[in-house]
Formats: sequence, structure tokens, C-alpha cells
Amino acid sequence: MAIEHNGIAGPYFEYDGLPALHAVDKDLPLIHPYAPVMPGRYVTPGGGRLTIRPPEKPAHIRITLDHLGCPAQLTDEKNAAFKRLALAAEGYCVQAGCRHRAAYADGVLRIFEVRNGSIALAAFVRAALAVELGDFASTDRLLQEAEGLTGPVRREGEGGQASGG
Repeated sequence: MAIEHNGIAGPYFEYDGLPALHAVDKDLPLIHPYAPVMPGRYVTPGGGRLTIRPPEKPAHIRITLDHLGCPAQLTDEKNAAFKRLALAAEGYCVQAGCRHRAAYADGVLRIFEVRNGSIALAAFVRAALAVELGDFASTDRLLQEAEGLTGPVRREGEGGQASGG
């Protein structure tokens, strides 16, 4: 697995028609939406860098998605969809009674905490990859499933940033 170097200044390299990547990221594998999902660091179809960390705590998997240098991934519509995805994961944490750091941080670096045994890791990652490409259906479906278990989760403007449990 490559070492993360978020925010390093150039040089940047073109990568298969995607936004330019930093030199330390150019050898990362491209994650396919329907490939098996395993811990590691990947380049996403939308030009982001996706890191799936092995669980440090047995209850959660931390997923980070950064879009440094890619303003197309920072639209209001995509930010809202990524927040809905985080809220879907948070709904399961609320149900389980667990507490952890922010489930969502807006901007170029997005951090998610997904509870083991709640949303399948592959489904969560596929939803995030779909948001990058402008498809929000799987994110909305995951949020509806979470709300079916726990009731309504916070919406935009309710209590600021989403925070776990």
C-alpha cells in the first residue's frame, strides 16, 4: 500500500484521462466499482484517492476519499450526496449506540466511519464511487434503509456537521 501524502505540492501526472495525480499516487491501482473491496489505497473512476483502512476498532472501518486538485467533485450537489452517504452510515451507529469522531467532513478530504455489520463495505464504496460519477440513487437507497431502522437522520442545517452516534 502506498503512503498517503495528502496536500503535497507537485509534480502531478496525468492518469488515464483522470485529474492529475501526485507522483506518490501514480502507481495506485484503479478501483473498479464491481471489483472486490479490500483495505488499501486506490485511485477512483472520478479521479479521487480512496483509502480503506483495516479496522483499528473492531466496530468500524474508516474510509477516506480525497479529491485534491479536482473541483468537479466539490459541487454543492455532490457535497450533499456525500453527506447523505455519511448520514446513512451514522444511522447504524446511532442504532448501535456507538460514538466516534465526525462521520463526515466536507471538502476535498472526506472521512467516513462505517460500522462493521451494518452497510456492506462494498455497497458503501460503490455508492461513494457512484456519487463521484453523478449517480446518487445508491446513496439515497442506503439512507432510506438506515432511516427505516432508526427513523429520520439529521438533514442539512440540523446541528451542523454530522457526527457519529
